[in-house]
Amino acid sequence: MEKFGVVSRSRTHKSLLGMEVSRSKTVPVWALLSLLTNAVLIVTVAQLMGRGNNLTESSPASAALTVDSPEEQIRPTTVTNSAKAVLDVPVPGPRHKWSYQQWVTQLGREAEAAAANRPPKLSVLAGDSLSMWFPTKLLPPDRIWLNQGISGETSVGLLKRLQLFDRTLPDTVFVMIGINDLLRGASDEGILNNQRQIIRDLRWAHPKAQVVVQSILPHSGEQSTWENRDRLLAIPNSRIRAINRRLKEIANSENVSYLDLQPLFADADGNLPTELSTDGLHLNDRGYLVWRSALQMFSQMQLKN
Repeated sequence: MEKFGVVSRSRTHKSLLGMEVSRSKTVPVWALLSLLTNAVLIVTVAQLMGRGNNLTESSPASAALTVDSPEEQIRPTTVTNSAKAVLDVPVPGPRHKWSYQQWVTQLGREAEAAAANRPPKLSVLAGDSLSMWFPTKLLPPDRIWLNQGISGETSVGLLKRLQLFDRTLPDTVFVMIGINDLLRGASDEGILNNQRQIIRDLRWAHPKAQVVVQSILPHSGEQSTWENRDRLLAIPNSRIRAINRRLKEIANSENVSYLDLQPLFADADGNLPTELSTDGLHLNDRGYLVWRSALQMFSQMQLKN
């Protein structure tokens, strides 16, 4: 098991580590955003529920994503030509696994391609499987997205590989990380310390970009069907909410934006609604539509301010 402490980087953060950020006495923008998200939740979820069967329950990759670590991720199956010639029907070939390092290498290639021909209004999604499986067709279309998510990723792993997209010069970086740390037994302090280091690294590498820290999503509790359900139930959603409150304080102190997704992804009991999830942990298309609405609302709020 990895140690979830603070990971040192070769980069220096002298200007950031010694910086003190005074808080404004005016009402923060994100306080207003939190109020607006509650109203948007009712409208958005009602619209999604009304669509019923018009939405697919989930993408195949998302529905199959129940692995414990990146090393266990399985690539789509292939069809062997010889078997197809004999049987004249599709026959799945050998299942290929991608190691964590192979995923890191692939994301590095994609980041280099974006850096070589930088698109306008580039936004980066950095995180774990929740970011990784965000359907491209459901992302807000007002910008270009570079997805840097890896299934099973932890705050330690993300911190180590942030340099992959250093040269992309993004306008915005959206970060969501932490649920896998909890599943692997990390302490709250370890998660929050790594989150702070991730923020400082991003601000150092991308001084002109807007860094947006997103809250850790809740799970569906007793309604979860994820294969490691017992491990999930060992993490009460009240603990996730407590971590998110402290994460918001860190974001404010580090002078970056905080996107509180809790009002959009929690029912009256504080659990992730099963209508938005494939297994109580991962999201289906409806869940990603709700997340998209939050990203769009965030962009609108930023334009107004």
